[in-house]
Amino acid sequence: MLFNDTSEMKEFDFIGFETIDTLMLYECSQVPKQKGIYFVLNQEPSNFLQNSVGGHFKGKNPTVSINELKNNLVEDTLVVYIGKAGGSNSRATLHSRLKQYMRFGEGEPVGHWGGRLIWQLENHRELTICYKTLPNSEPREEEKKLILEFESIYGKIPFANLAH
Repeated sequence: MLFNDTSEMKEFDFIGFETIDTLMLYECSQVPKQKGIYFVLNQEPSNFLQNSVGGHFKGKNPTVSINELKNNLVEDTLVVYIGKAGGSNSRATLHSRLKQYMRFGEGEPVGHWGGRLIWQLENHRELTICYKTLPNSEPREEEKKLILEFESIYGKIPFANLAH
């Protein structure tokens, strides 16, 4: 899969392609209530915010240093985060997980610590999210496979993924 081409993502059955601003506005109402995987895409280079707009889950500040953000950057890709929702150990759906992610990005102290670095991108509300339902697969396995494929191409994991 190419991680810098939305038409290729669509060929792999990714749908949605809505901005975070739109998802926040409609509270993810258009997102399927099924398990799956999702990408956060950054269509344009952006600057970093000194402080994250993300929620302080369990009192922890999600802000990291500008140097850490710069070190995590991956050139020549749209994908800045690969996430999952649901599976054999979770009843989460793409709808519930992305809604939780949006609430975290609005500063609420909810449990979506993974991917928190996107909330230090100046253009975070313009980022795009696409997703793929996985009715017959384990989202965690698909997520791991995509992160490994990404790493094999770019030499590092996506910007906001902090682990495999």
